[in-house]
Amino acid sequence: MESAKRVKEAPGYQVQSSHAPKKSKFGIKNIKAYGEKFILLFIAAIQIYPLLWLIMFSLKSNQEIFGKNPLALPQKLLWGNYERALLDGNIGRYFINSVIVTAAAVVITSVLAAMASYGISRMKWKLSGTMLMIFLLGMMIPMHSTLLPLFIFLKKAQLYNTYVALVLPYIGFSLPMAIFVLVGFFGTLPRELEESACLDGANIYQIFASIMLPLIKPAVATISIFTYLSCWNELMFATTFVSRQEYKTLTVGIMGMVGQYATRWGELGAGLVIATIPTVIIYISMSKQVQKSFTTGALKG
Repeated sequence: MESAKRVKEAPGYQVQSSHAPKKSKFGIKNIKAYGEKFILLFIAAIQIYPLLWLIMFSLKSNQEIFGKNPLALPQKLLWGNYERALLDGNIGRYFINSVIVTAAAVVITSVLAAMASYGISRMKWKLSGTMLMIFLLGMMIPMHSTLLPLFIFLKKAQLYNTYVALVLPYIGFSLPMAIFVLVGFFGTLPRELEESACLDGANIYQIFASIMLPLIKPAVATISIFTYLSCWNELMFATTFVSRQEYKTLTVGIMGMVGQYATRWGELGAGLVIATIPTVIIYISMSKQVQKSFTTGALKG
């Protein structure tokens, strides 16, 4: 006790308080983190603003759209634009046609690309590299150069003005990119998986369906989104290969809403919003799978 008392009485001795001042939370690291968040929020706002502007556009009249301040909020929400677009503009029927054509193209492209990629990348045969090059050559063929030959073929095959007239070209032009992506993804998978399955008595079809397909789900999600975007937004083939009203797709229908003498721009904007909704929903539901495919390729590649 006496020694402790002497220490306290010694000159220069200071008792440290248990309530020491805390370091400021605004350090360099925190400033950097806040700066990154601000930049990301700014980029997100730039990306979201066109969609919000389109929604406001669809709820306005022509007078407001071409008024003094076209960027202002609508004075009165004209929900009737959506009703007239669906009924008078026949957008509902065009929407169903686009869903049928796009869904068929996405499903068939994914199945064919998965099987072709598995045969090229996982099986040992002499012409696997040559076959891959033939498929990849399809990426170099411009769509416009095939317009006339495809039109003549579809006419002679009596496929003109049918869903097949659009599904077949969409599959043909989507397969090269899909095979290119899946072949690279298959190359990251270890061959020990197939060898162990063979030792357990599984045949090639069981290996492909039960082992390989679950592993390539992220890559399939990626090619599905790419195929969906290219088919859903396609206009040239849809305009050339289909002329009957009951088979027209959404892009052709929206283009037809532009009148020769007058155009109801609010209704046209409503049609564009309806066409955009599936894209937003699909991306939100499949974005994790796409991110996973990119991450897996970066780690294993």
